[in-house]
Amino acid sequence: MQFEKQAEPKVTVKYWLFLPEGYKPDGKPWPVLFFLHGAGERGDDLNLVKKHGPPKIVDSKPDFPFVVVSPQSRRFGWQVDLLDALLDEVLANYNVDPDRVYLTGLSMGGFGTWAWAIERPDRFAALVPICGGGRPEDVAVLRHIPVWAFHGGKDPVVRLERGQAMVDALRKAGGDVRFTVYPDAGHDSWTATYDNPELYRWLLKQRRRTADHATPKAAGN
Repeated sequence: MQFEKQAEPKVTVKYWLFLPEGYKPDGKPWPVLFFLHGAGERGDDLNLVKKHGPPKIVDSKPDFPFVVVSPQSRRFGWQVDLLDALLDEVLANYNVDPDRVYLTGLSMGGFGTWAWAIERPDRFAALVPICGGGRPEDVAVLRHIPVWAFHGGKDPVVRLERGQAMVDALRKAGGDVRFTVYPDAGHDSWTATYDNPELYRWLLKQRRRTADHATPKAAGN
C-alpha cells in the first residue's frame, strides 16, 4: 500500500499492512504494531521490508494478534513527520486502538524507534528498539513509556555502548525499561527477539500512559 502526504512537493510512503484473522472494521479495536526496518531494506522495492521482523513473521502467522504497519524509507534514516502522518492515516482508517500503539525497529529502525518516540512521546504504549541508539540526553521524555530494548553483545555495526547509553539514561530518569543483551550475538539481535513469544505477551499488556500518570520502575535481564 502507499500513503501520500499532502505537502509540496507531495511525498509518497509505501508500506505493508497486515490485518489479522478476525479483524473487522466494526468489531473490537485491535492493537497496532509499527515496524521500522533497517538500512538494508530501504529503497523502492517494498518486498525488502518483509526480509525481517513482524512483516516476515505474519506470512506464516495469520492469527498474529496485531495490525502490523511496516513503512519503507527511501533514504538512510527515518522522517518523523512522515511516520507521524502515516500513523494518523492508520488511526483514521482502520479499526485500531489508539491506546495500544506499539513501536519497534531494528538497527536504523532501532534509531528511528527512539527518535520518533522522543519527538512524540504522547503516541505510544510501548517501545521495542533493537540494536539502536540515539541521544541519551533526550530520553527523559520517555520515562512514562515501557521500553524493552535488545542488543547483541558483540555487535560490530551498532556498538552495545550505543544502546546501553540510552537505557542507562532512561533508567536514571526513572523510566520503565528492560534491557536484554545477547552476549554472543553480533548485529543480528532481531531474529531471536522477534521469534520470542514473550515479547508479544509483554506488548499486549501495555496501554498508553500519559507523562502525568507514569508508574516508573527499573528492571533488567
